[in-house]
This record gives sequence, C-alpha cells and structure tokens, in this order.
Amino acid sequence: MQPPSLLSLTIDSALLHIAHFTDLSAIPDPILAQLFMKTLHAGKLTEKVLKLFMATGNEEILYFVDSLNIQQILSPILPTRCSEKF
Repeated sequence: MQPPSLLSLTIDSALLHIAHFTDLSAIPDPILAQLFMKTLHAGKLTEKVLKLFMATGNEEILYFVDSLNIQQILSPILPTRCSEKF
C-alpha cells in the first residue's frame, strides 16, 4: 500500500478547514476542481463556501454548479421606512 501523496494530504487538510478560507484564487485550477468535488462529496458546501468557489471564476466549477442547478440563497431585503412621508 502506497502512502498518500502530498497533494492528496493538502487537499484533505484544506477540506477540513474550508469554512475558514477567505480566498481561493491562488489555488491552481485542477487542484481547485478536486477540492470542489471533495467539498461537495463531504457535504461541506455551504453558501459561504459556494461563493468562494464561484468567485474564482473556474469554468469547470461554474459549469458543474450550473449543471447540478446549485443556486445561491437570496435573502429577501425587507423595505424599511425612512421617513413618515409616503
């Protein structure tokens, strides 16, 4: 049995801490795609994490999100009253 590769260990470590990242743009596209797939399979794809992946502009991830019809949650903004006049 071969030991895991350094890349595999790195992706697994990133997966454990994915919720704490603020930017994924420095990660190369092939590694980013693997991290996205592992994140999805591990059930760690939250709204914040999805936004991080979408912000990278990676075409493979954008296509995969679109093909699975994954949508961001849009929170409604309730109107507020600015003055007593209408």
